[in-house]
Amino acid sequence: MGFIRFFPLFSISHLGLLGCCIHHTGNESNLKSSSFAADSFAVPVVGIQASMPFTSHLRRLYFFFLHTRQKSSSTSIPKNMVRVRDHGFDNYMEVEKKVRQTLKIQSLILSQPSETIPIARLDSLARRVHGLKPNEAGAFLLKHPHVFHVYEHPVQRVLWCRLTPRAQRQVEEEATAIQNMIPDAVFRLRKLVMLSNSGRIRLEHIRIARRDFGLPDDFEESIILKHPEFFRLVGPGSDVNEPRSKYVEMIHNQEAHDSPKVNVCAIDRVREWEYRKNGYDAEDSRFSFSINFPPGFKIGKYFRVAMWKWQRIPYWSPYEDVSGYDLRSLEARRRMEKRAVAVIHELLSLMVEKKTTMERIAHFRQAMDLPNKMKEFLLQHQGIFYISTRGNQGKLHTVFLREAYRRGDLVEPNELYIARRNLGELLLMSAKKVNLDRALTSFGRGWGGFSGKVGRRESLIDDRYHKQRGEEEEEKDDCSDDSGVESGFFE
Repeated sequence: MGFIRFFPLFSISHLGLLGCCIHHTGNESNLKSSSFAADSFAVPVVGIQASMPFTSHLRRLYFFFLHTRQKSSSTSIPKNMVRVRDHGFDNYMEVEKKVRQTLKIQSLILSQPSETIPIARLDSLARRVHGLKPNEAGAFLLKHPHVFHVYEHPVQRVLWCRLTPRAQRQVEEEATAIQNMIPDAVFRLRKLVMLSNSGRIRLEHIRIARRDFGLPDDFEESIILKHPEFFRLVGPGSDVNEPRSKYVEMIHNQEAHDSPKVNVCAIDRVREWEYRKNGYDAEDSRFSFSINFPPGFKIGKYFRVAMWKWQRIPYWSPYEDVSGYDLRSLEARRRMEKRAVAVIHELLSLMVEKKTTMERIAHFRQAMDLPNKMKEFLLQHQGIFYISTRGNQGKLHTVFLREAYRRGDLVEPNELYIARRNLGELLLMSAKKVNLDRALTSFGRGWGGFSGKVGRRESLIDDRYHKQRGEEEEEKDDCSDDSGVESGFFE
């Protein structure tokens, strides 16, 4: 009767090879190595007289040791990483989803000459322009009475809507903030163009992301053409008059580049602040990034070592021209990968709210030498960026700069961010707290209404509420702004 002896050849230094010597006393039959080992490994087998389940067991044992060796000894950041959710950013996107819906409907209302529109026409425009479902716009209006005022037209007797005074003030505050921040917008646009490897960026890509950069709608005239010392519009060949073929090019003169901090990255200012505050070693923090992993992110010891090594990899500045370097070596590719992280970090730092969609980042992929697999690349650095899939049924990916947020708000808020944040606060206000005045003034003429409807209020509320409402008006004078509809509103 034959016997089987195993002599495993794997060790600390030779875990990549697994061999076995099998001896028996019967007829020998050869077994192909391809049925036992992987294609890249040749395992010598002398002979075997065993059943196929036993061979399958050997195959599973081999791959177990091979997988364990590769997983345990790796000190590089894994390529495929699972996204760990951060509920703080996801809750932020729940409000942002309502804000995007509000802006779509708001643009349709403000596009009308009188800034009022029948709900039936609004629903038709929302379906045709923004792709909303039937009656979706009307249902959204009723859910947010602090932003939209729904009333009945006194003559046509159909439902109309307009913005409430509070929402109107928010629109004016945002427009004022954009105008006040035009000098800052010019500075940010200069840095954006300098991030490109060719010194120019397609105008259409900037137009798509103009809200993220805090640019006005007419930024082509109010910023680019108004500052010829910094920018100029160029076009390829004879298509210079085609809007989609225009490029914004940086003017290369000494005066334009002498302004302070125009080529200083935001991460460099963070490193300087950390060095002055905590006194970190200059060599250790020279190329490091601020890392803050989401709650629940598991950090193993090998991943910790990989992050320690990655933090100390030197890289070229995002504003540095790397066209003259030899990028074929492994070390150069590692530097370029880390430089891509710095470019995305700087791109998000130029945003007003330090966030944008992954699709808009992909627009600058060719101009800024960014990787093709953007989502996979960003998931490798979840301590620096966060990808939220909330909004548009998971089809929209929003990228946040983690270090710029703390407890759901920007660490350094600006005037435009505060103005936009006010719209989110109006959307979060409960519909039950809306003034009863506006809920009852269907015709927009006060408590009495039209055609003998003087007893409307007395039939719906009692004197006890009347007395309580009088006391609330003395304490909160601002709440009456949403309720009063002047009789001369319709011309």
